[in-house]
Amino acid sequence: MPEVLSQSQIDALLNSMNSGGNDKPAEEEKQPEKKYRKYDFSTPRKFTKDRLKMLNSIFDNYSRVLTTRINGLVHTTCEISVESVEEQRYYEFSNALMDNAVLTTAHLVLDGEQRETPVLLYASAPIMVSMMDRMTGGSGDVDNLPDDYVYTELDLKLYEVLLQDFVSRMGVTWENYIQLDFEFGRVENNPTLVQLIGLEETVVLVDMKMSFPNVEGSVSIVLPEEILMDIFTQINAGNPAKKINSVEHQEEIFEHLRDSTLEIRAELARTTLRLDDVYRLNVGDVIDLNQKKDSALNLYVGGQRWFNGLMGVSDKKLAVKIKDVYHNAGGRGRIQNEQ
Repeated sequence: MPEVLSQSQIDALLNSMNSGGNDKPAEEEKQPEKKYRKYDFSTPRKFTKDRLKMLNSIFDNYSRVLTTRINGLVHTTCEISVESVEEQRYYEFSNALMDNAVLTTAHLVLDGEQRETPVLLYASAPIMVSMMDRMTGGSGDVDNLPDDYVYTELDLKLYEVLLQDFVSRMGVTWENYIQLDFEFGRVENNPTLVQLIGLEETVVLVDMKMSFPNVEGSVSIVLPEEILMDIFTQINAGNPAKKINSVEHQEEIFEHLRDSTLEIRAELARTTLRLDDVYRLNVGDVIDLNQKKDSALNLYVGGQRWFNGLMGVSDKKLAVKIKDVYHNAGGRGRIQNEQ
């Protein structure tokens, strides 16, 4: 009578056959499978990695320009960075929008002609409401903002003012490649009812992260294929708007920079007082900053943090001795330490 194997014996036998009869550790038997990104041959990519890398560089510059402008406009610290630059179909972006989303249109002006297909800008509600609140004297606090927040008529007017400023600075960041401009179109508070771009049209979506001390959100820019093809064609043609040769004009650029003036501001600390307390302040009163007297203070150049240092005296005048130097205006990293 044949022997009947148990399930555990069957499993052991199969494992032994798979391993060739050797009892090797499982980690030696299994090699990690290399993952490949799936490519859809039915919808081939229109833009190369080099083109997307160039756009990433352009909008990285745009984010710095916008950061400086917003800092001066709403009088608070703002940081903007490019999160991604991706090619996709317009419906992928459109389907992700909420019903109460507000879009802004801008039109490319190239060689004196305005293109009909619009560039779209979308800013998330929390950061826009926060900026508008600061512009009207508030603190920019949006903790209680509902997800389905609907802009009021006054909100839309302020929204339009802000986005006009955003659009007016988009063309400046292309100057190293081509001379072009973007003109503000309109604010559309019900984009689902208007066919702004064909749903199947290829677009490049630029996502940027915008952060304030008490809120953060995103700004998205939709660049249609038709617009980008016009721009890239002009760049490749080598027209008079071709890329500026920085080596040839290096000395000229530095001559202009030497005559530039920038405001340098030293900030020891920040604190918050009630208006009633400010009203009652008198000569000789002391405000507690929660800082030690020898604490490092930050130095801002043109509204951006570049250094920190220690307060002292030089030639009988108040002075700051630079201690740390930051590699960029946002102060995200240090390149050297000077004692």
